[in-house]
Amino acid sequence: MKIYTRTGDQGSTSLFGGERVPKNHIRIDAYGTVDELNCMLGLTLAADPDPDIRSILERLQHELFVLGADLATPPEKNSRIERITEADYHRLEQDIDRLEQSLSPLKTFILPGGSSGAAGLHMARTICRRAERIVYTCRKDHDISDESLIYLNRLSDLLFVMSRYENHRKGRKDIPWDKTRRD
Repeated sequence: MKIYTRTGDQGSTSLFGGERVPKNHIRIDAYGTVDELNCMLGLTLAADPDPDIRSILERLQHELFVLGADLATPPEKNSRIERITEADYHRLEQDIDRLEQSLSPLKTFILPGGSSGAAGLHMARTICRRAERIVYTCRKDHDISDESLIYLNRLSDLLFVMSRYENHRKGRKDIPWDKTRRD
């Protein structure tokens, strides 16, 4: 497979199924943001996270490729790609429940940060939320599955819990937001 094709030199690209669209098409923005999220997970993996977190992140990277292909393929196209399913977001819920068992309950907002792995997970969470907003906007004019939106919503929750878990495993405490502190 050749890296450059020259087919996008004039500002268009192909969706799976062959339809050509401008590179700033909302569907391209949606799966491009999912790709950005996947890259952030790769950067977080480079921070040598806890083995439990590493295992989940590696699985998530593969799932995000499925999500990207799902978003890049209009449902009416007869293609053989995998799609995000209910089982995918239920697995995220199971991860959340398992990781939360070792965390103290939250009583306030916390500041993003802590270990480099946790900070990366917080950044991934914000990218995930942006992807969710873009996919929701895309859905207004394009057929996007409920499962894709639910998956992104659960994933951002999981990334938040993973950041707390990563800090916990590295001996870092959550830093509560102090609404009175402005110095």
